[in-house]
Amino acid sequence: MEPNARQQRLFEIFHPFAVKKTKKRSKPGKRFVHYTSAENAVSMIVKKEIWMRKASLMNDYMEIEHGMECLQHSYDGENGDEFRQAIDDLFPGISDELQERFNGWLPHFRVGTFLTSLSEHDKSEDEHGRLSMWRSYGGVTGVGVVLNPAVFLTPSDALNAYTSPVAYLNPKEFKMKFDEITTNVMNKTDWLKTCEKQIVLNYLFSMFRFAVLCTKHPGFAEEREWRIIYAPEFEKSKRIIEEIKTIKGIPQTICKLPLKDFPEEGLVGASIPELVERIIVGPNDHAYEVKATFIRLLQGAGMSDASQKVFVSGIPLRSN
Repeated sequence: MEPNARQQRLFEIFHPFAVKKTKKRSKPGKRFVHYTSAENAVSMIVKKEIWMRKASLMNDYMEIEHGMECLQHSYDGENGDEFRQAIDDLFPGISDELQERFNGWLPHFRVGTFLTSLSEHDKSEDEHGRLSMWRSYGGVTGVGVVLNPAVFLTPSDALNAYTSPVAYLNPKEFKMKFDEITTNVMNKTDWLKTCEKQIVLNYLFSMFRFAVLCTKHPGFAEEREWRIIYAPEFEKSKRIIEEIKTIKGIPQTICKLPLKDFPEEGLVGASIPELVERIIVGPNDHAYEVKATFIRLLQGAGMSDASQKVFVSGIPLRSN
């Protein structure tokens, strides 16, 4: 079996939720949107970069605790016993190695992980955007940058930053997903035994890591979030630059994700003309001036039809 085919099969076994969501989002017409302030969107286009912030400083940082609680609920119960037995049947003692490795990195998940949030975007939202997102993330002058999804959904190690869908689950629903993976392992035991132990351990660790970082309370489900995740202490990238910035009065380290193609490493579609599908200017008192500014910015970034790519939301939302 070719390496890529083997990797895909392992991914299907250990990340079935992500596989299903990625297939749906890869269909024609499906896109993402990044809701942010107009100031951040200007920086994104001019400097050709997206800022990533530490998970501990995000608006909903407590959701990492929710993910941990869900994982612990499944792993510590009798379903956890079944899971541990299934993976130990592959390689005796691998469950202990997994637990030791996971526990060692857990504190880092909370303070050493950098995130950028995207949201699924539907055609019905092209004109006005999504009201709940303007309220939560738009600020005084909000912008929705609608993005073509290909670069986020195509596997690549060019940046060591990875995109994952968020699962909105309570502990009971999480347990069902956890049990699905146990069943996958049991059904594929013979094949998994042909893989190297370290490779299987890496996929198991990745499964636990993303379960913690990408499981949120069902009350946030309308956000339909995906996350770009980068952990420099775990997997450093020579292309992502760290910098100290003061955001809302808080000095902090941010990571700058370059919007640039690296075709030799499978990363294509990240440059502004190909990446940005449209910009929706959120409700504010100077929306048409903001629209004109973004048209000029997109033209400067090489987008020939920029005037056809910027829209003003008609939602009558008053800015505070």
